[in-house]
Amino acid sequence: MREILGRRRRLLSQHDDGRPELIEAALTYATRWRWPVLPGVAADPRARSRCGCPDPECTVPGAHPFDPGLLAATTDARMVRWWWANRPAAPIVLATGGSAPCAVSLPALPAARALAALDRAGIRLGPVVASPSRWSLLVRPYTMEQLGELLYAKDFVPGSLRFHGEGGYIALPPSETGPGDVRWERAPLPGSSSPWAPDVEAVVDAVVDALTRTGVSAPEL
Repeated sequence: MREILGRRRRLLSQHDDGRPELIEAALTYATRWRWPVLPGVAADPRARSRCGCPDPECTVPGAHPFDPGLLAATTDARMVRWWWANRPAAPIVLATGGSAPCAVSLPALPAARALAALDRAGIRLGPVVASPSRWSLLVRPYTMEQLGELLYAKDFVPGSLRFHGEGGYIALPPSETGPGDVRWERAPLPGSSSPWAPDVEAVVDAVVDALTRTGVSAPEL
């Protein structure tokens, strides 16, 4: 127990030079775009493939909330500044749903193929967040009822798809996580007051169709 608490204290009290672009990005998300954010737990500095949280089997190392929890996500500039002043290297976590975008994510390789198919089909996409392991397509907020009806109507939904709605989260650029850097595969337009995002129906229909046509049904990661 002392080892876990000691690691937690080291994790939450890192006062290095940090990365000033992180706090700048966090403030843009929170104050300009009104996306609620919070600092995520960093990867273990001794082994980046491990998470800094107490779970030794964590499947999203350095890419999830820990302390504070997800409910603390905010658009308040003072809170954002205080968090990143104290944890300057912390990844930026978006609390999805509510007034913030939701997301549909899938493994990186089939995601790249799906995006190419969507481009060929002329489907308009919003921002796309990419990490080495998964890509997330941002969509307008949806309810669980909407998602349930959408999926129920499908004959087939690839098991590799994940849905990040109310109560969910994703890491945002330019975070560093266990698997590697988080970046924009499709960046929001410069100067956007609030980035445009498509309806979840358009994205799921197109992604499922693209994955089916290209024969991509990668296992869930």
